[in-house]
Amino acid sequence: MSSTLAERLAARDEQRFVGRERELAFFDSLFVDDPPAQVVLVHGPGGIGKSTLLREVARRGSKRGWTTRLVEGRDLAPVPGEIESALGDVTDAEQPLILFDTYERMSAAGGWLRARLLPSLPARSVVVLAGRTAPEPGWFEGGWERLSIELRLDPMPADAALSLIQAHGLQDGDLAQQLIAWADGSPLALALAADAAYRDGARWAPERIHEHPNLVQAILHRVARTELDGGNLDVVAVAALARVCDERMLRDVLPDVDPEAAYLWLRERTFAEQVAGGVALHEIVRQAMRADLRARDPERDRELRRRIADHLFVRGLRAGARTVVDLAELVENPAVRWGFGADGSTTHRPDLWRAEDAPVARERLLAKPGGEAWWELMQPILTLAPDRVVTVRDARDALCGMAIAVTPDSAPPVAEQDICLGPWLAHARAAHGGDEVLIWRDSIDFVGHGDISSPVLSILNTAAILRSGLKNPRYSYIPIDPTNPAAVAFARAVDTTHLEHLDVAFEDKVVECHQVDHSDDGILGGMRGAVYGELGLGAPGPVRLGPDAAPLASVIFEDDGVGAVDGSREPVTAEVVREALRSLNQPLELAASPLASGATTEERAAAVRAEVADAVANAFGDSPDEQLLRRIVQRGYLDPSGSHELAADELHVSRATYFRRLRSASQRVAEYLMAKHA
Repeated sequence: MSSTLAERLAARDEQRFVGRERELAFFDSLFVDDPPAQVVLVHGPGGIGKSTLLREVARRGSKRGWTTRLVEGRDLAPVPGEIESALGDVTDAEQPLILFDTYERMSAAGGWLRARLLPSLPARSVVVLAGRTAPEPGWFEGGWERLSIELRLDPMPADAALSLIQAHGLQDGDLAQQLIAWADGSPLALALAADAAYRDGARWAPERIHEHPNLVQAILHRVARTELDGGNLDVVAVAALARVCDERMLRDVLPDVDPEAAYLWLRERTFAEQVAGGVALHEIVRQAMRADLRARDPERDRELRRRIADHLFVRGLRAGARTVVDLAELVENPAVRWGFGADGSTTHRPDLWRAEDAPVARERLLAKPGGEAWWELMQPILTLAPDRVVTVRDARDALCGMAIAVTPDSAPPVAEQDICLGPWLAHARAAHGGDEVLIWRDSIDFVGHGDISSPVLSILNTAAILRSGLKNPRYSYIPIDPTNPAAVAFARAVDTTHLEHLDVAFEDKVVECHQVDHSDDGILGGMRGAVYGELGLGAPGPVRLGPDAAPLASVIFEDDGVGAVDGSREPVTAEVVREALRSLNQPLELAASPLASGATTEERAAAVRAEVADAVANAFGDSPDEQLLRRIVQRGYLDPSGSHELAADELHVSRATYFRRLRSASQRVAEYLMAKHA
């Protein structure tokens, strides 16, 4: 029986630990005389259960005779000797087990750990470092590869998720399944939701789980509240409403905020993660903040959504249809999101068709009504035009769905003979010559999601749009199964036109041909219009790129698809150069830059990179201070490897000095290019 409150807390924590059998078996294999590894680098997104796993590993190690010390990276002050002080005398033990949690907050110390601390530890030491990002290469170089091993935490499977919910006292079968679907494999989300639902007597309505007030407050207080202050609530609100947030979005949506300072603040939140294109909030925190904003200040919620939609619309017109995913994040109608917005998922991912997928796809189709005949009709495309097929796979790499889509300008010859694509392509060419048109032949969920919550269909449909090569489709032709309620709901939500004469009948089934006229401004304009409609704002009008830019009504498009105002090229400004520096790994963004030249996206992006490289090589003098500026901008933008914090450590400057010099170096690059293009 527990004799202290700390012992009771540890006992209850141990009782509620479920799952992770594979990971625990591996850690158990380390508590021997000759372990397979002695440095374990655990990583995974926030809420995936890293801290809970480390506590269980610490308990198991202690029971096997290891002297254990768990160090929280967030608690380490930025002063010399802080890590040694946190470890105390555990380093003198015969077999210490040292666990560093939230390692991403102390990853700049990685070089010191490898060079100084770890080599001095006893031979039977075991060290675990758990963080959100994959380990830096240094852990697998210089001999460390013989001691180090990477361990990625995957989402919790459904059976373990149910056990976790039950361990928190919730037994309601229907509600438990709803929580499992909502949490998307996150143990933290499951635990918080189960506790909140249990306190409410398990009387929750299954829909809109993330908006239940007690859950919202539990998430905010547990995960985020201590890191927020009144001056930055708008910044975090924008990041919560948007799928991904960056400086440009903050500049356009919050004109009274210093975008650079706000973005740096946002990046440092423990509930924010670096992703391609900017920063994303942890999904459960994001949902809670969205619900809290809507309940607390609905007018501010509407205004921020409108501004984000305008920003993304303009950005999409310049960079291509990729922002349709971001615009879909602002739409509430689940039927629209099902068709055009791929919610972030830790359980499914898009991929390409593989020859070995054929037997699996055939077996799945044969289980559906009319599946055998449909498979025979589909096979020629799979064999002769596999590049027109996108797939979705789960975390085990199993095939979960597939989609086929073509355009009138790039349809392969086999498509012209297809029972669906042949007549639909002919109609599109006759009716919409000169317009961007995307024609779907199939979008099939193989794993049984039959409603508009299907993550498979959402990912498939979005992947088909992005792989089509179209910048902003004006029309879409989509196959609708009239017996599928989700497909019918989507057709109704986007106001399709049923082209009955193009319906396809085979055996006892019918595939209806529906045409979507997205808007005069293409699919991006259609998605922006959907956001405006839900906000009660009516038809959207002109928007501006910034305080001095012309409204979109005067934006025209040259043959290369790059926006210009009244036919003139946008001047090279300091902000143009800063955007180029931030977008060096984003070809579509670079291709839209005034610094770009060339006929294709690749040529234009390469031209911008060459301009930036020239400026970095020639904008600085020969003095040590000038060369430090050059190295900082080179390391920060042209040769990025890891975080800016890691770059500061490599260049032997403080974080404050690094970011101050990075701003100065960026301005020097901008001045060089502005003078060059004056």
